[in-house]
Amino acid sequence: MRLLLRADASASIGAGHIARMVAYAERAVARGFSVSFAGQVDNAEWLASRFDELGVARVPFDATGFDAVVVDHYGLGDVRSEVNAAGAVLVSIEDDVFGRRPADIVVDSSFAPSPRPDDGSDVLLRGIEYAPLRDVVRQTRRAPAGPPLHVTVVLGGGAEWTSTVGLLLRALRDTEQPFVVDALVRGEPEVPSLLPGQSIRVAPPSPALLDILATTDVAVSASGVTFVELCCLGVPTAAVRLVDNQEPGYRAALELGLAAGLGPAETLASRLPSVTAVLRSLLTDAALRRSLSATASSTVDGLGVDRVLDSLASRTGSVRDASYR
Repeated sequence: MRLLLRADASASIGAGHIARMVAYAERAVARGFSVSFAGQVDNAEWLASRFDELGVARVPFDATGFDAVVVDHYGLGDVRSEVNAAGAVLVSIEDDVFGRRPADIVVDSSFAPSPRPDDGSDVLLRGIEYAPLRDVVRQTRRAPAGPPLHVTVVLGGGAEWTSTVGLLLRALRDTEQPFVVDALVRGEPEVPSLLPGQSIRVAPPSPALLDILATTDVAVSASGVTFVELCCLGVPTAAVRLVDNQEPGYRAALELGLAAGLGPAETLASRLPSVTAVLRSLLTDAALRRSLSATASSTVDGLGVDRVLDSLASRTGSVRDASYR
């Protein structure tokens, strides 16, 4: 099977689409596929380096010569006729209405997908059981470090979120609890003066992220791809709705008991006392942390890519590889 992956990353897009394509590349290579990637990886170079480790070629976006194309992109329109005309099957990744397009196989790995209009797509794979998780996430085993509690703040891959990170660090300080915080963000967020027993380390996102999350007692995260990874790891998380396309996932996460909610990023400054109260509860209530951890880890099992590739293999008539079971 010859597979082409298409996604982009940038300071405004973030790195989540590349993380998902890395997950597809890893499982496809493990199943003997020939895999190539087309797209920009600005601000996600540390993730995209995994393509090179896997021997994934970087190519222009052209479906010619491929058996299947996986598109994970909000900005591309209807490419089904183009991909099918080249003799390839189109797999389209969408998040509710974002990135929605007709395809041979549609994948929406939201926690609670909303009703979808019939647009002629053949196969619909919908639900968190189809969430793509990188190998390193599935293989990581947590060993929380506290006390004091180890808190990780991670909000996307863009420098535009530094002011939001600064507000969250202030709210954490105002909990008056002891902690060690790793704030993973591009740029230089404003670090508040701290109370005794509190410390904050600031660093850009890097391949060390999973090592940091392995010892994390509490995470503060956007409601995107990293949040799904945190669920798989079982890290108790306070979730922020960073951008509009995260709203359905944010709402569902709270309704399912997967996270404590901090609300939308754009109103954090006006709600700082209530944000502080939520964080204080998470830092002081061990039972709450255990509940969030157990619910999250039982919801996201990390086998989503293989389920999609099984469907793709069936669609293209390839021999199914069920070795992951």
